[in-house]
Amino acid sequence: MALVVALSFTDWSGLGSPHWAGARNWTRLLHDPGLGQSLRLSLLLTVVTWAVQTLICLPLGVWCAGPQRSRAVLGTLFFVPLLMSSAAVALLFGALLDPNFGLAHTVGPWIGVDDGNFIGDPHKALWTVTAVITWQFVPFHTLLYQAAARQVPAQLYEAATIDGAGRWRQFASITLPQLRNTVVTSSVLILVGSLTYFDIVLILTDGGPGTSTRILPLHMYLTGFSSFDMGYASVLAVLLLAAGTTLSLLVVRITGFRRMTSQREGL
Repeated sequence: MALVVALSFTDWSGLGSPHWAGARNWTRLLHDPGLGQSLRLSLLLTVVTWAVQTLICLPLGVWCAGPQRSRAVLGTLFFVPLLMSSAAVALLFGALLDPNFGLAHTVGPWIGVDDGNFIGDPHKALWTVTAVITWQFVPFHTLLYQAAARQVPAQLYEAATIDGAGRWRQFASITLPQLRNTVVTSSVLILVGSLTYFDIVLILTDGGPGTSTRILPLHMYLTGFSSFDMGYASVLAVLLLAAGTTLSLLVVRITGFRRMTSQREGL
């Protein structure tokens, strides 16, 4: 990280020796026409992936922690994406979403996309990338919630059942409060991790069509390794680091995570 900060004050193409450039790279932030859109796309991707993954993973994790006979088999299927690398996931969906020969060609007309062009449409590409990312990372966060749900004391549910509380009432009054720490942990991982999504976007869309999926990490990569401007790419890397650190600290502060105590006292 210290080296990246130092490189942000230099002119360097990746070959030869860096040359001191002062604050010139940093002033370019104010005049970079692609920075605003990259920040907006990264923010949108962050918010949507957090909302979608949390709404899916929390109830799915609680269900996987139950005693159902089908839980073991279905739980295993749910976790399959977790075994695949991001590059493999991107290549897989690249083939599936091919508008000419992929599954998208068949499924697209059923859901209103007649040409099956999900990743070639500027208005659909980012949402398609978001869906692919969600598919890959839902198993990980489901596993977090599953492990946490199994730690909730059974006595709480037994007492609630005796008091006449139904399943939904138990979920709202017992399960959710007990999973508060896990919700914060999962949220921090999703929010900070969404700022580093890169390989799926690079392989699936390469920032296109046009610049409709050119999120900030990809903007940094293309600046450094396609435009050979390592100095300004280092500025973008420092910006990403600052954004991720600030976001995680903000979530911890707002939720009071550091002040949280055990939820099992007295049990």
